[in-house]
Amino acid sequence: MDKNFNYSSLKLGIIGGGQLGKIMSQKAKKMGFHVTILDPTFNCPAAQVSDNHIMGGFHDKKKLEQLVKETDVTTFELEHVDTSILKELFDQGYNIHPSPYVMELIQNKYEQKKLLDERGIPVPAYKDVKTKEDLAAFGFPVIQKAKLGGYDGKGVQMLKTQEEANTIALETESFIEELVDIDKELAIIVARNIEGEIKCYPVVEMLFDERVNICDSVMAPARISKEIEEKAIKISTESIKALDGVGIFGVELFLNKKGEVLVNEIAPRPHNSGHYTVEACATSQFEQIIRAVTNLPLGSTKLISPAVMVNLLGEEGYEGEPFIEGIHEALEIPELSFHFYGKSITKPFRKMGHITVLDDNIDIALEKANKAKNILKIKGSKKI
Repeated sequence: MDKNFNYSSLKLGIIGGGQLGKIMSQKAKKMGFHVTILDPTFNCPAAQVSDNHIMGGFHDKKKLEQLVKETDVTTFELEHVDTSILKELFDQGYNIHPSPYVMELIQNKYEQKKLLDERGIPVPAYKDVKTKEDLAAFGFPVIQKAKLGGYDGKGVQMLKTQEEANTIALETESFIEELVDIDKELAIIVARNIEGEIKCYPVVEMLFDERVNICDSVMAPARISKEIEEKAIKISTESIKALDGVGIFGVELFLNKKGEVLVNEIAPRPHNSGHYTVEACATSQFEQIIRAVTNLPLGSTKLISPAVMVNLLGEEGYEGEPFIEGIHEALEIPELSFHFYGKSITKPFRKMGHITVLDDNIDIALEKANKAKNILKIKGSKKI
């Protein structure tokens, strides 16, 4: 796609119709682009704001081919897709970004880690698992990870003893990692366009809901030294160069107690840690991915205001049609933005929306966000 392309008629394809695809579509529509999404769920979040919805699964080769051939550029809001047909189409010259080859590599967390390690990117110590005896290679406790299919804490198991290794270990292709002595969990959104231009967003700090290992809150900027910030930016930039990726990448990092920064894993799409960019940055991650994959100049990643983002998860004990409790009281909090994704069914810990709170003082932003978090509850029509 060259600079003389008629952008007024650009057709964008998005594989995936969840909340990430929804906000991507909204940003693409703001730029005047035609948006087609592919998702198996009727009236999924992205379908509510897009021009066309191809109903199909992410491993449906015919529907994937239809999407690619009916659009000028195809991108992703999730990584768990069939790459075989996409690789064929990419090799024929269709615009698919990130490339299906990058997506295939990132799908396999072991291969992803191996590539980064080979390119000199610091990662936790890791080892392929062939037998149950391999689980004890670093001693206990140790982290076992599924090579394929893991997300939001799924496909990750801490093993504290040999007995647990024998009884609760994941029964799938996996590898192990040392248990990192974590000081903070950090993340950074890195954008890279077709011409190789790279821009980084601020380093953020992630706080997790330990019940399900899902990111609970994000603080931007992270409460770290300038030295750690520069180290995180350099490592993350080098990681995306190593992948030769085009688009938006969420790089998850560990800062250990020794002050070392290690890459945990990379998501080849908009990332939960970048939701705050909609209100807090000059260009959101959702507009940035559109710019990156359509060969437009990347936008400014300037942080306009410190911000805290909190995920709104479905309440424990409820499922069914969602009901938002506390919205009036929460929206009285100054500089709070409320996002509800439009999912028709809520379940315990399902991501149903998020809030972003701005304040010149990050600690006050966190106070306001925690106040709102305690007020807002997403409950379902049925108790379980």
